[in-house]
Parts: sequence; structure tokens; C-alpha cells
Amino acid sequence: MEPITGQEHARRSADEALMRRILDGDEAALGTLYDRYGGLVYSIANRILRDTGAAEEVLQDIFHQIWRTAARFDFERGSLSAWLLVMARSRSIDRLRRRSIVTTEEAEPSNMALRAEWDLETAAAQNQMIAQVRKALEALPEAQRQAMELAYFEGLTQTEIASRTGDPLGTVKTRIRAAIASLKKALGV
Repeated sequence: MEPITGQEHARRSADEALMRRILDGDEAALGTLYDRYGGLVYSIANRILRDTGAAEEVLQDIFHQIWRTAARFDFERGSLSAWLLVMARSRSIDRLRRRSIVTTEEAEPSNMALRAEWDLETAAAQNQMIAQVRKALEALPEAQRQAMELAYFEGLTQTEIASRTGDPLGTVKTRIRAAIASLKKALGV
């Protein structure tokens, strides 16, 4: 694992402080966390779901869960941004799978919308993070990148990827494992 940079350490410390404030019931801390990571979570959900309304619901669900269960997050296991991205991906894929099983889904307007003020510094940090992820993905060999995109952005299982690409399942598993290791190294996670 790559050593943590000063900037990464400062971000993790700020995230820990926000999570402690959320545990203490500080709603402003949740708003700050939303401002910091809401755009990133939304962009992952929207990329997977290709539905802005559904992506907004996933975003709201995730931040509502953080408010209710902040104590479950363990900074020893990884960064808050990685945890949020995994939650966004999982929730979005679950929603896609439910959509394919259930043909009609009741849409109910949410009255719990979180509002974020435009914060240039937060937007710049999110754009920088997205650019780093995009650059790391582009640096992967084509076969690894394709497997990652099918798994993480289309929500396919490894078996489904093997079926779609015609590659052996073991090859798909190896490509995804290698891609994850490369991305972790490139992103310092």
C-alpha cells in the first residue's frame, strides 16, 4: 500500500471529525459531508442507473443511512470516500436488479430532499477525485478496464461478464482482481 500523503491525511482527519460530529447529532456536519461527497455519490449512482431521479433517491438514502448509522463506519478499514462509493455502487446495482424483477415501481416524491449549497472548493475537490479515478481507469489495460466497467458501472456479475465477453470465468476474475489492485495503488487507497 502506498504511503498516505499529507493532503490525504488531512482529508481523512476532516472526515473523521465530521463523522464524530454526526454521531453527536450535528446536522450541519451531515450537510458539510453531503457538500463534500454528494456530487461524487450522485455521479456514480447516475452512471450506473442512467436515471437522475433514481440516482437522487440513492443519494438521499445513503446520507440518511449515514445519519442513522454513523457509528458503524470504521476508519481503520478504509477511507470514507471509498465507503461511500461502495455504498453508491451497491445501492444502485440493487435498484437495477429490482427494476428488472419488478416491472412497475411506485414512485413517491421524497420530502426529505437534502439541499447543498454550491461550494467551489468542494466541487473542485470532487472534480479532482473524479479525474483521478478516470485517469486510473484509462491507464488499465483494455481487457481489465472493460471488465471493471461491466462490473462496476453496469452491475454485471463475473459470470455475466464472462458470458458477455466470451472469456473464461477465471480470466474475468483475474482481470478484475488485477484491475482493483492497480486502481488501489494508483489512487492510494
